[in-house]
Amino acid sequence: MTLPITSIGLLDPDQVKSAIGAAVLAPSTHNTQPWRFRCTHAGLELHADPDRALPVADADRRELLLSCGAALFNLRTAIAALGAHPATTLFPRRDDPALLAVVRPFAARRPDGRLVQLADAIPRRHTNRTPFEADAIPASVVARLRHAAEVEQAWLPRLSGQQLEGLRELVHKGHHAQLADPAFLAEWQQWTGRAPDSRDGVPENAAGSMPSNNGGWVLRDFGSRDRGRPDDSEPLVVVIGSFDDTKADRLRAGQAMQRVLLTATAAGLDASFISQPVEVPPIRAELRRLLGGGLWPQIVLRLGRGTPVPWTPRRSLADVLMEPSPLGA
Repeated sequence: MTLPITSIGLLDPDQVKSAIGAAVLAPSTHNTQPWRFRCTHAGLELHADPDRALPVADADRRELLLSCGAALFNLRTAIAALGAHPATTLFPRRDDPALLAVVRPFAARRPDGRLVQLADAIPRRHTNRTPFEADAIPASVVARLRHAAEVEQAWLPRLSGQQLEGLRELVHKGHHAQLADPAFLAEWQQWTGRAPDSRDGVPENAAGSMPSNNGGWVLRDFGSRDRGRPDDSEPLVVVIGSFDDTKADRLRAGQAMQRVLLTATAAGLDASFISQPVEVPPIRAELRRLLGGGLWPQIVLRLGRGTPVPWTPRRSLADVLMEPSPLGA
C-alpha cells in the first residue's frame, strides 16, 4: 500500500512521515493508540479513533483525549525541530468531532534548542514500571517539570505530605474498585499480556519486573512474570491538572502530560502512570477535593530512575493514516 503522504507547507514527504512517526510514539492507556492522521493541503489532521476507545475504563473518553493530546505534542515538537512553526488549531470543525486538531507547518524559523532537546527525547521516552532508585529528584528538575505543564496551560501543584498520603489512599481505593468490576477486568485483559509481536496493547514482556512494594503506591500488573526487589523508596508522585474539564482542556492536558514526560526523559528520569484515582469518577471527585477544588485532576505520574525495560510496540504508519478527503481539503 502506498502511504498517502505528501509535502505539507515547508515539509517534504519524508519530513511529514518523520513527524507522524514521532507522533505515534506517544503513550496511551493500555497502548490502545487511539489516533489517526490525515495529510491535506491545509495541514496535518489529528483524528480520534473511536474504535480504540475503552468504554469501561474511559467511559467519557477523557483518557482518549489525553492520549491524543500527547500525540499532538509530539507532532508539534517534531515539526518545530525540523525548522517550521507548527500553527495548531484545536477542534477546527464543529461538524466533525473526531477531528481534534490541524497542524500547519509554515514560517521557517531556527529550531528552539529546548524543543530540539524534547524532540530528541521522543524515541527514548517509554513507560517504566520497575522499582525506582531511592535518590531524590533535584528541586531544579521538579521546577522544570512544573514549568513544562504550565507552558501547555496545565498545572502541576505542589502536594503537601498530607495530600500525598490522601492520594495514596485514593489510589488503593480506586484500585480495589476496579478489581471488583468484572467489566473492567475483561477490558483490561483484552489489552494486556499480549504476544511479543502484537502492534498494540501491552505485551507481557514490556511490563518488566514489578516492584514488590514501591513505597506503598499501587501499580497495575501488566503481565510481568516476576516481582522485583522490594522498593521502599518514595518516588516523586505528581498530579497534572487543568482549570476546567472540557474536551479542549483534556486535549491540552494531554499535551502538558507529554511535555512533562519528555522533560523528565531529557533529565534522565523514567515515568509510569498511576491511573486508578482518575479513572473511577467518584474517586476522581475525591481527588479534586483533596487538591482544593480548583483543579480537575487529569493524570497521576510516578517519576524516578528505574532499570531498562523493553519498548511497547506501535502500529505501522499505514495503520494510522487516513485516505485523503474526497474534497481534497
